[in-house]
Amino acid sequence: MEDIMDLIYAMRAELMVTAILFLLLILKLGRDMAHDRLLSIVQLLLLVSAAVSFLPETDGRYFGGMFLTGGLAGFQKGVLATAVWLISLLFSDWLKKSAHMTEFLVLMLSSLVGMYFMISAGHLLMFYLSLELATIPVAAIAAFDLGRRSSSEGAMKLILSSGLSSGVPLFGISLMYGATGTLEFSVLSQRLDGSGLQITAFVFLLSAFAFKLSVVPYHLWTADVYEGSPLPVTAYLSVVSKGAVAFVFTSLMYRIFAPLQHIWYDMVVVLSVATMVVGNLFALRQDVLKRFLAFSSIAQMGFILVAVSGQSVASVASVTFFITVYMFSNLAAFGVAAVLEGKGWQRIPDLKGLSKSNPILAWTMALGLFSLAGIPPAAGFFGKLFLIGAGAEKGNWVFITIAGLNMIVSLFYYLKVVRAMFMDAPGETAGPAYVPASVRFGLIVCAAGIILTGVLPWVYRDISSLIP
Repeated sequence: MEDIMDLIYAMRAELMVTAILFLLLILKLGRDMAHDRLLSIVQLLLLVSAAVSFLPETDGRYFGGMFLTGGLAGFQKGVLATAVWLISLLFSDWLKKSAHMTEFLVLMLSSLVGMYFMISAGHLLMFYLSLELATIPVAAIAAFDLGRRSSSEGAMKLILSSGLSSGVPLFGISLMYGATGTLEFSVLSQRLDGSGLQITAFVFLLSAFAFKLSVVPYHLWTADVYEGSPLPVTAYLSVVSKGAVAFVFTSLMYRIFAPLQHIWYDMVVVLSVATMVVGNLFALRQDVLKRFLAFSSIAQMGFILVAVSGQSVASVASVTFFITVYMFSNLAAFGVAAVLEGKGWQRIPDLKGLSKSNPILAWTMALGLFSLAGIPPAAGFFGKLFLIGAGAEKGNWVFITIAGLNMIVSLFYYLKVVRAMFMDAPGETAGPAYVPASVRFGLIVCAAGIILTGVLPWVYRDISSLIP
């Protein structure tokens, strides 16, 4: 009985989301509930799920080492659960108007369960199955704007790209098994010796991660999918999906593939530089808000690779902290974008004079962009400082200098949006925008998260203490 209770506690995050899924399915099969009431119940349950995920947890192994638990995994699941809860708040107006809200929530939460299992995977096959569970539902909800051709086009590009990217890691896993005779993480790290077959297998696995993170040159799907998808899906892809993959990728490079670091370090450096440069240069050219945020997220992944190259406890801690900050910052920007899209404002020039007509939206957007740019005292400054500090442990100062210069370049396009909101004269279509109460609350939470994670010194310290 005690073992069963331990297992239930260890899988509390997965079980909570699964329970919400069953509730949604039961309600769908029975009499339909009003969208307002159903969404309020789901939001409350998601908040409880996020709080439960942050409860203290000890290291454990279950199902023959397929499922691993620990304090860091629990924290990371809590971050993802918080992000999904914020998405349900910030895009509540869109969800209530959707004729298929229940189906949308079921698909999104199914993907979240896959990400939970991916974080706790202790075996490459478990990781692969979790990755597929996390990916396939997202491809479905990307096409949820059934009346828009661009939505179907973006979903088709995501499905085709995801199909190809699913075969790549599976082939890499088969090669890795042939080279090492095992797929269990705890044993795999001991059998890596840098043979040609192992390196080939690793390159395939690295390519799969690079695709999911939109790392250059695997990023070509990102802007079109972001632009075509509904804003809640774009926010989910940008924050939750990429955050989960970044968590797993950093952990695997630190714990499992450390013996091959002398081989993959140069690969990661090249990918990081290319991603930062290409993401920044293309972001400079964007006028459509969704595409702007798409290339912004690509550039941010380049900074994450800077920390990954350090391959240390500081790398894992800095990436976890940065994703936490990135969640609040990016969702603040997407939340404001959702309100503006309701008025038909989808381009950066449409934001001219926003500070005069909608000061709360303008300041929230500015705070999110300041954090993404790494401007103090927003938490994004400390996030990027920790990322670059982790990468600097290898002493590659040319690489670190390039990362610093790219931070300066990113200031230009983030401040371009701020200038439009605060310094340019309002356009002909300017006017106040209605902000629902749940959206206002979500924006307040994002703004508070951006500030508090930066000024509270124990956040990063506590994350570091969770790393074994």
